[in-house]
Order: sequence, then C-alpha cells, then structure tokens
Amino acid sequence: MGGNKCMVAEVLLSVLMKTSVLRSPVWIVAILLLGCLRAGAQAPWLSDYNAALAQARTSHKPVLLDFTGSDWCPWCIKMDKEVLDTPQFKEYADKNLVLMLVDFPQSKQLPQKVQDQNTDLQKKYAVEGFPTYILVGKDGSVLGQQEGYLDGGPTAFIAKLESMKK
Repeated sequence: MGGNKCMVAEVLLSVLMKTSVLRSPVWIVAILLLGCLRAGAQAPWLSDYNAALAQARTSHKPVLLDFTGSDWCPWCIKMDKEVLDTPQFKEYADKNLVLMLVDFPQSKQLPQKVQDQNTDLQKKYAVEGFPTYILVGKDGSVLGQQEGYLDGGPTAFIAKLESMKK
C-alpha cells in the first residue's frame, strides 16, 4: 500500500511541475518525501511468525496475532471494517504493536509454508474459532486473548489490548 501512495505523490508532483513555483528541487524532494513517509507510517501486517517475534524484540512491542478467515468469516470481516481498518486503531498499532495476520482463507491460496505455519500456530495457541486475537510477548508467551467480535469499535478493542499488557 505504501508504494501506491508514493506513486500518487509522483503523479501529483508531475502535474504540479507545470506550475513554475513548484519547479524548485527543494519542493520536489519535499513533496516526494512527505508522500512516501506518510505512506510508511502505518504498521504492516506480517505473515511470518519468526519475523514478527524478531521485530517485537527489536521494537520492544508485543505482537498481536489476528487469527482470521479473511474472505469467509463474517465476524472477522466486521471486526476488520469496524476496528482494524480504522485510523484510530492503525495509529495505536503503529505506536504499540507488531501486527501478524494468521489467515485461513477459503478462496485465496496462501504459500504452503504460510499455511503450515498458520496451522501450527492455531494448534500452539489452541485457537478454535475466528476471529481470535492473541497478544504475545517477544518470546511468544500469551499476554491476553480476545475470542470473537468485540462491540465498541476501536476504543473498546484498544482498551482490551491495554488491559492485556498489564
């Protein structure tokens, strides 16, 4: 997604270049940097467990494991739309979490390595339903868990995550 925003910045820049005020190299660099830096501000959802734990160790943030059926589970889709895809949650996550998607889709094919890893994680954390959100420390130890959809939008979900960290 970040790359797309950088492309948008580049297209906008090419249009604005037609005005003489913005032809200065300083303005060109500033516009490109602002677009690309803002695009990278959002924490990405990782799909590799070991990479997520490594990032947790270096960033000193816990990992939020999102066990989901992204393309078939109605409660997962609702939680994504009403909580995880909101600016409020994205801002919180960027500052406080390493995000990992543990997906079990039905209509899209994941690489076999990711499928195997996700199945192993489902067994390891005894996940029986979707969505399930598990907050783990840098060593993979469980700090807390939310099973199912949580009413209250991003504010309620963030409060739940904060209570798990204590």
